Amino acid sequence: MGKITAVSPLAPAQFPDLPIIDGVKFATCAAGVRYQGRTDVMLAQLAPGTAIAGTFTRSTTRAAPVLDCQAKIGGASDQGAAILVNSGNANAFTGRGGVAAVEAITTAVAAACGVPQSRVFTSSTGVIGEPLPHDRITSVLGELTKQLDAGGIAAAAKAIMTTDTFPKGATAEVIINDKPVKIAGIAKGSGMIAPDMATMLVYIFTDALVDQSALQAMVSDHTDKTFNCITVDSDTSTSDSLIMAATGASGVDATNSDVFKTALFDLMLDLAHQVVQDGEGATKFVEVSVTGAASDADAKTHALAIANSPLIKTAIAGQDPNWGRVVMAIGKSGAAADRDLLSIRFGDVEVAKDGWRSPYYSEEAAAEHMKGQNIVIGVSLGLGTGAATVWTCDLTHGYIEINADYRS
Repeated sequence: MGKITAVSPLAPAQFPDLPIIDGVKFATCAAGVRYQGRTDVMLAQLAPGTAIAGTFTRSTTRAAPVLDCQAKIGGASDQGAAILVNSGNANAFTGRGGVAAVEAITTAVAAACGVPQSRVFTSSTGVIGEPLPHDRITSVLGELTKQLDAGGIAAAAKAIMTTDTFPKGATAEVIINDKPVKIAGIAKGSGMIAPDMATMLVYIFTDALVDQSALQAMVSDHTDKTFNCITVDSDTSTSDSLIMAATGASGVDATNSDVFKTALFDLMLDLAHQVVQDGEGATKFVEVSVTGAASDADAKTHALAIANSPLIKTAIAGQDPNWGRVVMAIGKSGAAADRDLLSIRFGDVEVAKDGWRSPYYSEEAAAEHMKGQNIVIGVSLGLGTGAATVWTCDLTHGYIEINADYRS
């Protein structure tokens, strides 16, 4: 399924040492949903009282598991809960059969974990349009429940991978009222990345006590500035899901804690960056920063037009400081711009100023910046105070190799 290349050159040096989050246990197994010889199902069991929040794709062709989760988010949290994830098959565009598969899985997980079906959340990722062999998943639930382990989050990160070249994890710890609060998160994502809610699949756990409505507000707000600001290939998935669980096991109320909110934001941004760093075939991590726009929304429109341009992304892959393509992307975006006020920089190198090539422009200096792994494109529009930053990667032959035979 797809050509899995060597580990991305942008990958972190190692997977982080994620802490045990009291109130949640994990298990994984190889169910053979599509892959052979590797784990492809993850189960997380959550303690009674766990508050759950989530954001999901706004794709109009979103998958059955997404619709089911959306209907359940915000429910009562006095009872236990469970999250089950499979890789290899997205259970998307599968009609009534997809709905029936979700029903069968959630019913079986509820029975196996002793939780209400309304508190079972499922996600599926992989090929679209193929029936999900849900019996392969339900048949291993006994094995999964026997293996539940508070220290199993690293294995869970591996089980949810598809074309990812490395598992993605992040952690944070803060002190609230002289007591420690822990947060740990895992994610998967490599291609079909242009989130319109969260990103691919993301699961975040904390032992903090957080009111569900407050937790949802935090997650939704942070999502717009993290996962909704990344793109690999401009394609929004049918299956994007982010689920956060606050078990409350620490007894520390973080509902109104700014320290907790900041730590959660930083963790979400870390995971979002890792998804881009594992962009299919990626060799360069790219930050696009737009300032001086008429509004923040306009700034984001311009930034995404630059980040999603195949011409710009291939120029970056070729280490070519072709700033004319940035001019093109801004002009086509549809957001307000004035050619004669526009300025552009690559890293610290000013390449264009007030609608004209900068008198200080150095092709050699710009080209030198493009040789690095971390590329920064800065744009000033000179129209207002609107600003936005998005992150992307280059577009290489590797992306074509992976996606040309994705179903093979």
